[in-house]
Amino acid sequence: MPETTKLLRIYTDEGAYLGDRKVLEVIASRARDAGLAGITVLDARLGFGRSAHIHRRHVFESDRAVVIEIVEKEQRLRTFVDGLADIPDIGLITLEKVEVIGGRGQKTIAEERE
Repeated sequence: MPETTKLLRIYTDEGAYLGDRKVLEVIASRARDAGLAGITVLDARLGFGRSAHIHRRHVFESDRAVVIEIVEKEQRLRTFVDGLADIPDIGLITLEKVEVIGGRGQKTIAEERE
């Protein structure tokens, strides 16, 4: 049975840090180091989570909500998420089935990697 392709979404804040690095940059670096097919970081115009604090871009600060999306084989994504346990400022993490129907990235996801 072929492995299922999934879409991983990680919700966090632009202003979330792990040490001196932004959480979104840490996640991007780890995804690259893990050999995942690629990621996209999307800026949200407005958002709030459990705290009900509204996150939006202000003139003098960056507190916008962001969504990090990764399309990859399910087991690789689950392994990747397990490695994010040390990052405290990650919000919701979701995983859903997707069908890849085209584009340059289709070959990258389909390749067998060690």
